[in-house]
Amino acid sequence: MNTDLRLIVLAKAPLPGYAKTRLIPALGESGAAELAERLLLQTLTACIEAELGAVELHVAPAPSHSYWQNFSLPEGVTLHGQVDGDLGRRLWRATDIAREAGSRVLLLGTDCPGLTSARLRTAVAELRRWDVVMYPALDGGYTLLGLSCIKRRLFEDIHWSTSEVAAQTLERMSECGLECLELEALADIDEPEDLRHLPDSLRENR
Repeated sequence: MNTDLRLIVLAKAPLPGYAKTRLIPALGESGAAELAERLLLQTLTACIEAELGAVELHVAPAPSHSYWQNFSLPEGVTLHGQVDGDLGRRLWRATDIAREAGSRVLLLGTDCPGLTSARLRTAVAELRRWDVVMYPALDGGYTLLGLSCIKRRLFEDIHWSTSEVAAQTLERMSECGLECLELEALADIDEPEDLRHLPDSLRENR
């Protein structure tokens, strides 16, 4: 395990009407929340099984919320709150402590079941040769950003939750003089049509 690497996972509490709201038309509030919880647990399991470094779960609402107080946090995962503000500000603050410590990071959400432990290991292996490693998302965003050099500019002036996110982030890397390796594009589960990419292991048992 790398002591100079942190896996930083950003997540919303999988509460009905709060998480995965764009899936509500297909799954209902409870169904969308239940899927969000399965995705959260799958992501944490992949991070732990990869055995790459410390795993940090950065959450909203705050860790004092009843959901997180009753959540069975996997061994070795630490719980952190997110700051207020847009996604860019939250990503920067989540990585800032790692930057000050000189750590590399893998930055990911919980929307992508394709981020297996093997793909996480691939990203870290490539970080030995590249400033940044990205797994793009099929919708134009990104599912993972691996950073050996953390710059605030990477999270500024991005049109979050649009198809421009990956392209604009690549522009920010160029501004910062950072070289990025783009790996295979993966599917996020955000919209009802994305459910076709959901593996059987994460589908509701019937």
